[in-house]
Amino acid sequence: MASKAENIVAGLGGLDNIVEIEGCVTRLRTEVENPSLIDETALKAAGAHGVVRMGTAVQVVIGTDADPVAAEIEDMM
Repeated sequence: MASKAENIVAGLGGLDNIVEIEGCVTRLRTEVENPSLIDETALKAAGAHGVVRMGTAVQVVIGTDADPVAAEIEDMM
């Protein structure tokens, strides 16, 4: 079974689509190459409470485990 971080990476379009990621209190702040690859349904299935898009910048609201999830994703990159 995939981890929460792996499921979020998939929802963001894969590791190759993620330019940058950081945890910020309750959100993952990300920059992606191609915003059209983002699957909001998959992100919500992975535990996201919401997704905020601003061009190539995407914030995934996941709660207080944002920092550890961001660290796990950074380790995958």
